[in-house]
Amino acid sequence: MALTDSENLRRWRLILGGDEADGTDCQLQGLDAQMDASLSALYEFERKQRFDYQSPQEGGSRKGGSEGSNPAVARWLGDIRNYFPQSVVQVIQGDALKQPMLQKKLMLEPEILEQATPNVALVANLMELGKLIPSKTKDTARRVVQNVVEELIQKLEQKTVQAITGALNRSSRNKRPRYNEIDWNTTIRKNLKHYLPEYKTIIPETRIGYGRKSKRSLKDVVLCLDQSGSMGASVVYSGIFGAVMASLPQIKTQMVVFDTEVVDLTEDLKDPVELLFGVQLGGGTDINKALGYCKKIIAQPDDTILVLITDLCEGGDESQMRKRVEELVADGVQVICLLALDDSGAPYFDTHNAKFLSTLGVPVFACTPDLFPDMMAAAINKHDMAQWAGDNGIVLKGSKS
Repeated sequence: MALTDSENLRRWRLILGGDEADGTDCQLQGLDAQMDASLSALYEFERKQRFDYQSPQEGGSRKGGSEGSNPAVARWLGDIRNYFPQSVVQVIQGDALKQPMLQKKLMLEPEILEQATPNVALVANLMELGKLIPSKTKDTARRVVQNVVEELIQKLEQKTVQAITGALNRSSRNKRPRYNEIDWNTTIRKNLKHYLPEYKTIIPETRIGYGRKSKRSLKDVVLCLDQSGSMGASVVYSGIFGAVMASLPQIKTQMVVFDTEVVDLTEDLKDPVELLFGVQLGGGTDINKALGYCKKIIAQPDDTILVLITDLCEGGDESQMRKRVEELVADGVQVICLLALDDSGAPYFDTHNAKFLSTLGVPVFACTPDLFPDMMAAAINKHDMAQWAGDNGIVLKGSKS
């Protein structure tokens, strides 16, 4: 159905924001005026450098604000949640958090933080603020992080455990089992083609046994995380996956975060909330130093997967960093470089370092959280990661193909 002229004007008025140059000469009323006031408070903030907001339903006007007190921001948060669907609220809230002045107002006051919609971006911003969070807000911030962590674990844990446990079981299959080690169900399925109808039996030419129990881990995983500001969402997801993998007895999981310094957060994997509060986003990047530390803590290189999560923009000794990667690969460590572990795709990254890593056979790509469990399973089974990436529509960075 065609829109009327008045409806077209109304829509253009909401898009253009109502400044003198919008050309619509359209006056908004009721809910439209309230929505317009809430959008203008944010999207005119950069031009005005102040937060003008007083809800029209309370008798104010969009031009009546002062310098933007915290009560005004709190009222604005409540209003946008009433006016817009949840998906739009998250976009508006994310745009507000990009403004440093508003970010502090949003996140340093507990009554405001309580109204914010918990999500990965919000947790990343809390990590970036770090020690700036006042004591009165820390409990609220912890609850926000706890809610997001619980939601992510509920969403990702089962898939991760199933994928990795299945991969470990396959990789540890015993092809020469003793009688009491035979996995009869798998052995029978494997030998159905050897059924002899005259004897009504199967000849088990190939015997499959359960993996032999060992006191040491079947696989070691080292998550090495760049904690520069752009990696916030990747750090959140890495913390969740690290905590889940640390709960599996067959895997020894270690977590190392770095900027210009290196911090080992392995002990905090049992408490992902505490782990995320231990991360301090921002600062420089010294990949070389981080890889040097990882090399020291790797005890069984042939059975170790090192997942380096970074944009490869080295702030330290680049030539030494490349040498470290060469040494790790030569030692037998399976190195995978993720440019990001989130849903936003590959960020800006150093293409020269990506090309160098690809010449060593190190796959370089961005991975979504949904694909990470399957990626780890493929790595545990030592599948061709280039083939795995292609099968999942992922383009490897730095490779000629």
